[in-house]
Amino acid sequence: MRRRSEETLEYIFGYIEEYYRRNHAAPTVRQIAAEVQIAVGTAYNYLVEMDRRGMLVYRDGEISGMENMSKVSADLISVPLVGSIACGDPENETEEVEKYYDLPAGLFGKGEFYLLRATGDSMEDDGIYDGDVVLIEQQKECNIGDIVVALDEENQNTLKRYGGIDRKTKKVVLEYSNEAVYPGKKIYVDFLQIQGVARRVIHEL
Repeated sequence: MRRRSEETLEYIFGYIEEYYRRNHAAPTVRQIAAEVQIAVGTAYNYLVEMDRRGMLVYRDGEISGMENMSKVSADLISVPLVGSIACGDPENETEEVEKYYDLPAGLFGKGEFYLLRATGDSMEDDGIYDGDVVLIEQQKECNIGDIVVALDEENQNTLKRYGGIDRKTKKVVLEYSNEAVYPGKKIYVDFLQIQGVARRVIHEL
């Protein structure tokens, strides 16, 4: 398989792992093709290559050998990286899975998680810097003080600290966390949809 196809191969394998963990069965070739948006024949070729490398067993049109993988990685959670999010003014972002990462459940916990790459400097006082990867737990509710993935009435999203409801304006408050650059800055919106709460930050030292 050509080197330029390695990313697709890794994505397909991550999808198979995650599907198996959720359903205790492997996906079909057609399901894989639909997920990756490739031809069924191309998906077949990737499975043949994975079989050749010993990543799984693909025989007679069926995937097997995932049981051993499941036992070895029972303490891991497979989490998708779904793109970037602005740490600043709300921006339009298109969500698509870039890659799956296996994270140790003992360190990160278990839940409905996804990863986002932070852009901007508005959350630096909370230890979130441009380029960091943030672990988000999917949920629609939050508490005052939580760092949330927020979608506003214009379908724009941002990563901010939830400040509750302003008493005077009755608007929802999202707070910046970089006093040196944005002292006291807040965003006020009429409507807000919480898409998740930040649980961990992953960055290079």
